[in-house]
Amino acid sequence: MTLELGLDTFGDISRGSDGSLVSDAQTIRDVVDQAVLADQVGISFIGLGEHHRRDFAITSPEIVLAAIAARTEQIRLGTAVTVLSSDDPVRLYERFATLDAISRGRAEIILGRGSFIESFPLFGYELSDYEVLFEEKLGLFTELLKEKPVTWQGTTRAALNNADVFPKTENGLKAWIGVGGSPESVVRAARHGLGLMLAIIGGPADRFRPFVDLYHRSLTALGSEMLPIGVHSPGHVGETDQQAWEEAYPGFEELNNTIGRERGWPPYNRMRFQHDVGPEGAAYVGSPETVAQKIAQTARTLGIARFDMKYASGSISHDKLMTSIELYGTRVLPRVHELLSEDPGPVGSAA
Repeated sequence: MTLELGLDTFGDISRGSDGSLVSDAQTIRDVVDQAVLADQVGISFIGLGEHHRRDFAITSPEIVLAAIAARTEQIRLGTAVTVLSSDDPVRLYERFATLDAISRGRAEIILGRGSFIESFPLFGYELSDYEVLFEEKLGLFTELLKEKPVTWQGTTRAALNNADVFPKTENGLKAWIGVGGSPESVVRAARHGLGLMLAIIGGPADRFRPFVDLYHRSLTALGSEMLPIGVHSPGHVGETDQQAWEEAYPGFEELNNTIGRERGWPPYNRMRFQHDVGPEGAAYVGSPETVAQKIAQTARTLGIARFDMKYASGSISHDKLMTSIELYGTRVLPRVHELLSEDPGPVGSAA
């Protein structure tokens, strides 16, 4: 099976030509244009993250995805991720079933607990219920995926008694679980029969091989068919390595330092950046050849079915993001396929 290449974005607030931050509204319109270009250059998937903080403009991914659906033909449309813990599974399913109808079957959803906690107080949830919220709501959502009347009872929302949910999709809704580094989450994805999306944002890809093996063992033990595994990692493509590094570094530094001040990380610097973009780092930043070689190596190492590059990190400008997307589709994608045809390794074995 051919490795699919996708793109993810959180709608990072970007800078205009004068260096000032653009509005949330303009950032969202730019994301739609970026997705249209991704469709035109043959990218398989676009994922929009859900966040509720000043760094990112997208709080309602499915609305932006519906706008993208109206202007695209082939690209599949999903999230990266949907914060299930602070949403209602029934309403969430209805929204994505609607998106699936608008897009003629192109909707996907990647469910996760999220890496930020702003949505919990915003929507009236207690952080002390972090685990039970996700487990109960995930159980209900996977029942809804069957598109049959549901009877369900838990502690996090009202019970359902033979409740039917609409609209129905034409061919079902594809769903994944996004996992950052928890073995329990890997087993949970297998137990619920959902695809596994590994968020690799630090360190080499090969350290996630045990999670891939655990997922396969869990599916086998459960008597399930093999399900797809994907990888989400940050990146940026330029004509040369040096150009890509110079374009990407300010945004990486800005975003890492913003989050780092909240979480007690040391200041980001050039030495850390050069490690991140190197062979042992999780950032896919460089020329088309450099990025393609690194993606192909990750695919061989983990046997994945899809690689999603998180193409915006910090306030990099819209024009540079558009160039990165164009290079990713026109030069990285065919080069990755060429490399894997020469030496495929286990790629696609998880599909």
